[in-house]
Amino acid sequence: MSRLGGFVAAPPGYGDGPAVVNGASQLFIDLWGDAGRHARTAVNVASLPANALVEIEAIVELTPA
Repeated sequence: MSRLGGFVAAPPGYGDGPAVVNGASQLFIDLWGDAGRHARTAVNVASLPANALVEIEAIVELTPA
């Protein structure tokens, strides 16, 4: 894993967007251990497509076993 980005639909002034994305970061680490560690961004946005509350994107590198 090299990068994970999270977008959190939130009202102005909401400061816990990064805490919401922590769950996705932890999932990748739980699944792949140290290989799941990554750089990350987490931002609040006014809205997301389809009225989603959270959107996660990941850029990963797959290597043969």
